[in-house]
Order: sequence, then structure tokens, then C-alpha cells
Amino acid sequence: MASLSHLPGATTTPPTTNTSHSTRIIFAKPSHFITHAKRNNRLRISCTAHNQNDNASQNVETSKGKVDRRNMLLGIGGLYGATNLVSTHEASANPIQPPVLDKCGVATNLNTGQLLDINCCPPTSDKIIDYKLPPVFSMKTRPSAHRVSPEYIFKYNMAIDRMKRLPKDDPRSFMQQANIHCAYCNGAYDQPGQGTLDLQVHNSWLFFPFHRWYLYFYERILGKLIGDPTFALPFWNWDNPKGMTIPPMYVDPKAAIYDPKRNQDHLPPNVIDLGMTGNTDPLQVVSNNLTIMYSEMIRANSSALDFMGQPYKEGTPVNPGPGASERGSHTAVHVWVGDPREKSGENLGNFYSAGRDPLFYCHHGNVDRMWTLWQYFLPSSKVPDKKITDPDFLNAAFSFYDENAQLVRVTVKDSLDNLKMGYDYERIDLPWLDYRPPPQTAVAKIKRTGTNVPNAETIFPLKLDQIVRVRVPKTKKGKADELLVLENITVDTTKFLKVDVFVNDEDDKVTELDKAAYAGTYAQVPHKTSNTSATTSIRLKLTDLYDDMDVADDDEIVVTLVPRHQGEGLTIGGIKIIENPPPPTPATPPSS
Repeated sequence: MASLSHLPGATTTPPTTNTSHSTRIIFAKPSHFITHAKRNNRLRISCTAHNQNDNASQNVETSKGKVDRRNMLLGIGGLYGATNLVSTHEASANPIQPPVLDKCGVATNLNTGQLLDINCCPPTSDKIIDYKLPPVFSMKTRPSAHRVSPEYIFKYNMAIDRMKRLPKDDPRSFMQQANIHCAYCNGAYDQPGQGTLDLQVHNSWLFFPFHRWYLYFYERILGKLIGDPTFALPFWNWDNPKGMTIPPMYVDPKAAIYDPKRNQDHLPPNVIDLGMTGNTDPLQVVSNNLTIMYSEMIRANSSALDFMGQPYKEGTPVNPGPGASERGSHTAVHVWVGDPREKSGENLGNFYSAGRDPLFYCHHGNVDRMWTLWQYFLPSSKVPDKKITDPDFLNAAFSFYDENAQLVRVTVKDSLDNLKMGYDYERIDLPWLDYRPPPQTAVAKIKRTGTNVPNAETIFPLKLDQIVRVRVPKTKKGKADELLVLENITVDTTKFLKVDVFVNDEDDKVTELDKAAYAGTYAQVPHKTSNTSATTSIRLKLTDLYDDMDVADDDEIVVTLVPRHQGEGLTIGGIKIIENPPPPTPATPPSS
């Protein structure tokens, strides 16, 4: 059993748990919801160019003057300095642009070829305008979903109820808003000007900005419907032990925010398993969760792209590579809540249906909060180049309907600062901030040098359907600034797939993650691509991991790959260690 005694202010009292329910993992069934786009060639929306705005100030202008963001969010006490602005120096291609709405595809079932009773496509419009962020006169504060008042719950349910009562063809209605995620994330759109190449906002650097804009307009629509421009969506703080259950207000069957399509074995008081390990000890699950948060927020990232996701530009195939948070806690919450009684894990467990559960927006509120924390509050020394300045990132664009049902075009560069967008987050403790795993000092070298552990180069590519251990050569002996690369990961996109990575694991207790050997994870939510297959890669920073264990003069490590899914669907092309390249040097401005 794991101990939480080293948490700041923690006690050894476990979370409230009903022992009649277990936190067993029920794997999502493979998705049968596959779309095939039927397209025509009528309206093509033109996209105007935008001026690049590289600099996001630490101070935000409000009606009360300039406010330092570090004094506004989450009470971390000013321990960390501002982030540096560093160019990625990548060659410019063209940024992703909004889809052509009347070329949105209609969904079909892959197995039967029959049209499903669903259409993800939004209403079309002959007018689209460039959105301008309005002045911030009053800062909204998004509350923790576990701490809201009865008055807030009443207002929130009233807003959702009114959204559900809007006409079906109103782009602000509940299902139209839910279908935004389906259309952008399940293959209904093509990249403009790129033939039938899918447009996908997951598994790349567009993940955080797209969902920030999505929640931004969703929140404004709800506020408009109840006549309260200060209304703010809640966030499910599953990164804190006090928030590691589904928020109680979402499980009232009479509430407008209730959704019956959730895993009935995972309702409160069951503790969410962010590692999808199947461990049934609530205390161990909490410890695992905090370790995961520390890993994906601090330990495993060496660059902005490791956290945000890999570049995705015009002509880029889907799934260039998800960031640490997206493939970690984000994916786990989707699949953990999704209903295994449904064919495709509906609602939250599949991209096409996720927006139908009001809990989706609460979940993504915390995902967005993680981006804000990573940008402005976590140690700059770990990742000095936190801001991506590539114009193909900053000028990427999406389209949404605003609270007035006006179709608008928005850009990534306008979403980089939540305070400029008019909202903040309630202060909540961050127990994972100092949850570095205990040192691993004694290394069982016989496991690493035994003949039963093969060299990586002899067994890859490999279909991963069972635990595998391989020896991987280092770039140099002993401790070094290195990255572990899992390359050419080919996945069946219709399935939940997940693999955890351990280095020099001594005890092989694969359901316990709170140890130095845990390096990180790859995971995906079931969704659709044009051929149901995609290839990606991930990088895991090893520098801190080496510091937490005795690698002495070792010239190789043993990597353990632990699949958390059932059956086939994931092939790893290769595994290697590379030196961590130094961050690029910022360009020196010309002297005046």
C-alpha cells in the first residue's frame, strides 16, 4: 500500500471509499463508429492572414489596471519565475485553417455501411468574421466542481437546460455544441486544399488551443442563455485527492447535467485511476495519480513540444504526436468515465460522442488549467522554451459560432493567455507539485544483463499485446541528459490503447507507478481516421529519472513496456535513446 505521508499537509487517512465498489478497470470496447465523408463542392470559406503576436505579457490589462497573473491563479506563492520566449526556428509551411463547413462529412458505420442517425456537421453560414477578444471588465473565476455552492449548481443546470431547449438547428443548441467535437475530432472535416486528408485537432500542438476556444464559446453561450455574463464553467480537479471522484453534482439523475452513459462501476465514491492500471487499493491509486501528474507536468518533458504535442501544419497527416498531458491524464479520464455497456464507450469514451456528456466540459476545464499552470507557474528551469513561436502554430485557425450565433474565425495566437480571454481558475492546492518519486538506489543488475532480456534492435518492430522487457543502449555511460524515444507507433485509432514505460524496474509491480522507474505513457481515446490507422512517436525525458536511481557506469538500461489495453492494435517500430538537444538560442534583435 502506498503512503501519502510525504504530501504537504497530507494525512494517512485514505479517501472516502465504498468498499463494496472496486476501481477495477473495464476496457473500452473497440469503436464501431467510423465516419466516411460524403462531400460536395459549393461554398469555400476564404481565410484572411493574421498578424503574428509572439509576445504574451505576464501582466494583463483589466478594468482595474494591470494585474500580474502569478498573483491571480492557484496561490503558488510566486515560487517560479516567468517563462522565456524562445523560437523553435522551424521552417514555415502553412498553418491549419478552418474547415469548409458545407464539405463536412456524413457518418457511416464501417461494418455495415449504413448511415447512422447522426450528423456531426454544423449549420452553414455565408458570413464568417474574424473574432476580436472583447475588453476584460470583470474576470470570471472558474470554480472547482467539488466546491460549488447549491446556488451555482442551480444556475449551471438552468443554463444547460435552456441550451437543450434551443431549436435543433441553432448552432448554440446542446447537440450542435456537442457535435463540434465530433466534426473536428472524428474525421468529418478535410484539411482545406488538401484533398481528403483528415483535419484532426488531437495528438498535436493544436490540442490545447482548440479546446480552450471550444470551452470559451460554450461558456459564453451558457452565460447568454441565463443573462449572466459572469457565468464560468466548473473544472474537475482530478489532479487533487479531494477531486479524484466524479463531482457529485453530475450524478443526480434529475439534473440537466446528468448523463446515464457513464461507467456505473466508476461513480462516486470510486477513485479515478489516471493510470488505468486496474489497481483496486484507493490509496495506491491516489499515489499513482499524483506520480502521473508530476511526470507529465514536470519530469518527462524536455521541450514545449513534449508537453504541447508535435507540429501539425497544412498537409501534415493526423497524429503527428500527442503531448504528455493529452496522452496521459486527459485520455485516462475520457476512457475511465465512458460506458462499457455501449458499443464504442459512449459518451465520454469516444471522441464523436464525448461532447454529449456535460462532464466533458468540466474535464476539459481542468485540462485547460493544466496548460495554464504549465505555461506560467511551473519551474522554467525544467523546460526553458515553453512558448512556441512558429507562425504555423500561432496562425492556425478554427471556426466556432459565438453566443450570438455568429460564425467566427479564431486563431491560436489569441488563445495563449487565459486572462486576456477573461477567465481565471479558483485557487486549489497542487499536491503533485513536489511528488517526485523516492530514489531507487539498489539496482538489480542481473535483470539488466541476463540473457533473457533481448537487445531492442533484435525484436522491433513489435506488436505489443503483452509485457515486454528490452535492453536499450545509452548514448554515454552513467547519468546523462537523454531522451527515450518510442518511434513509429502504429495504432488502430478505433480502439483504446495504452502502454506504460518503466526503466530499470526492480520489483515488476506494474500496477504501482509511484517509483523512480516509471518513465511515462502513451495512450489514445478511440476515434476515426480515414484508414483507421495512424503512426506517431513519443519522447520521454530521462534526466530526472537517472537522478532518482543509481545508473552508475551503466552503458544501457532495461525498458519495460506494459500494455494496459486488451488484444492487438498497437505496434512499436523501434525504441532508442538520444541525447537531449540544447534549447535553441533566441534570436538577438538588431541594435537600434
